[in-house]
Amino acid sequence: MLNFDYSIPTKIFFGKGKIGVLPAEIKKYGSKILLVYGGGSIKRNGIYEDITKGLKDNSIDFWELSGVEPNPRITTVRKGIEICRKNNIDLVLAIGGGSSIDCAKVIAAGYYYEGDAWDIVKDARKISKVLPVASVLTLAATGSEMDIFGVITNMDTNEKIGVGHPDMIPRFSVLDPTYTFTVPRSQTAAGTADIMSHIMEAYFSSTKEAFLQDRMAEALLKTCINYGRKAMDEPENYEARANLMWASSLAINGLLSYGKHRNWVVHPMEHELSAYYDITHGVGLAILTPYWMKYILDDSTVDKFAEFGINVWNIDASKDKYDIANAAIDKTREYFNLLEIPSKLSEVGIKEDKLEEMARQSVRKGNIGSLKPIGYEGVLNIFKEAL
Repeated sequence: MLNFDYSIPTKIFFGKGKIGVLPAEIKKYGSKILLVYGGGSIKRNGIYEDITKGLKDNSIDFWELSGVEPNPRITTVRKGIEICRKNNIDLVLAIGGGSSIDCAKVIAAGYYYEGDAWDIVKDARKISKVLPVASVLTLAATGSEMDIFGVITNMDTNEKIGVGHPDMIPRFSVLDPTYTFTVPRSQTAAGTADIMSHIMEAYFSSTKEAFLQDRMAEALLKTCINYGRKAMDEPENYEARANLMWASSLAINGLLSYGKHRNWVVHPMEHELSAYYDITHGVGLAILTPYWMKYILDDSTVDKFAEFGINVWNIDASKDKYDIANAAIDKTREYFNLLEIPSKLSEVGIKEDKLEEMARQSVRKGNIGSLKPIGYEGVLNIFKEAL
């Protein structure tokens, strides 16, 4: 029985030139902001100048936290909190992809917390209040521009943990597909894989009654399949970039999960790979996903995988359902390979010595997965197969 509360309050400004709304939207919250961003790409491609000119022309004071890592560190979060407190910041504005936005969210949550910011990452119940957050998206991948979650890494403890709080969702986000034209091929590929993984985490659920959500999920998967490689080959293809960008937001903003049993599986496994080896998140997800699919394929899951094969990969429905399921898993791997993502963990520098430790960490809060939950042995087997 479907039963849920619906709320996705982020205001989205989507399309070319929408950055013009930024000053007026910021002023609804104050006039002192912290800009949070990664490397120098936003300065090279002109996005930084677009944003800061609008701020200066509208008498909005801003401070900057640059150098946010691809897997954002708690050390960077702490620096951001210090800047916010010192300057009485009114709003935290992330410019970039999920890493910058996640970092901005936890900075905003940590602003009001008296202890160390890592405490709230480990236990979201300690979050009582959050500074307003907004984002200007430059990479279609994590969906952080329209959800309540952030993922932060502590390199001292080899932990990568997701934290969520309703007030961490951005108040507004600017989504201009032209801002993703300069995203490199490899990041476009990894971003597409990340979007697809978010969709599949919701799709492969034990809940059978969510017909509408499943059909929406299939449409979003087909969108990624249609446009991922096109965006790599034609980086300034507005149609491809726009469709991927919107798919990124819809994949994880809650729309696909409402009313469904939620217990993610590939993400918890991949977080351990990133925590120990600092690999690209989307690459790790793409490598692991087909191995996980093969591992859980049995009489209790075959119908879902057959549905996936028929509705997403257009496999002939008259075939044996196991043949359809296996073909769908093979096509998933082939597509990730088409995105130039490798098939083995060893290809991204992961070795056997830490597999057991990472498997234990993956299930430290209990079994993972909804369609067919798995524990330590299952995760370890998947890691070994993927090596």
